[in-house]
Amino acid sequence: MNFFETIARFFQNGGHFMYPIAVVLVIGVAIALERWFYLTVSRSRNRSLWQQIEPLLGQGNFRQAAQVASQSDSAVGQILNYGLARVTQARRRDDIEKAMEESLMGIVPKLEKRTHYLATFANLATLLGLLGTVMGLISAFGAVATVNPAEKANLLSASISVAMNCTAFGLMTAVPLLVIHAVIQTKTTELIDSLEMASVKFLNSIVERRTDAAQAGA
Repeated sequence: MNFFETIARFFQNGGHFMYPIAVVLVIGVAIALERWFYLTVSRSRNRSLWQQIEPLLGQGNFRQAAQVASQSDSAVGQILNYGLARVTQARRRDDIEKAMEESLMGIVPKLEKRTHYLATFANLATLLGLLGTVMGLISAFGAVATVNPAEKANLLSASISVAMNCTAFGLMTAVPLLVIHAVIQTKTTELIDSLEMASVKFLNSIVERRTDAAQAGA
């Protein structure tokens, strides 16, 4: 109970700017949780689909691979769908690769969506904390101007202590958001890299099958 009372007192003593910082914290945490869940699910779906399609590509069974990819709403499924749809039409590797890059360009913004807000909210929390402290100090110096000189030191030190709560809360909000932003950004980059790797493996399997077919025909 003492712990919660301390937090409540700390929050109340910080002034009015504690409330917008709290709003920034709540929104930032909500975005972080949503992004983490989305990226984790996307990674799991991509890995599951690739495990089904990779053996089919090795066998040259592109028709069945296309059927499996079309039934999945995963990111790697969409990319492979673009490539598989052009396997029979395109003769050059570059044509298939461009089609898959086009699909990847549409997927990447979905993976990076809202992540940049975390860094923005971290900076905003810091600035709001500093602004709240400055406003608190201005109010404190104005209040002690008409106070008995003997009481000025005690009143001023108490007012400064209260005003610094706002900066402390702003930093307590900003630091975790920056760390979370870095973690999610890394997770997003790894997911994009895995999609690019799957695309390269897919293209290599097509080239190998066509080379084998050409050698067999010769």
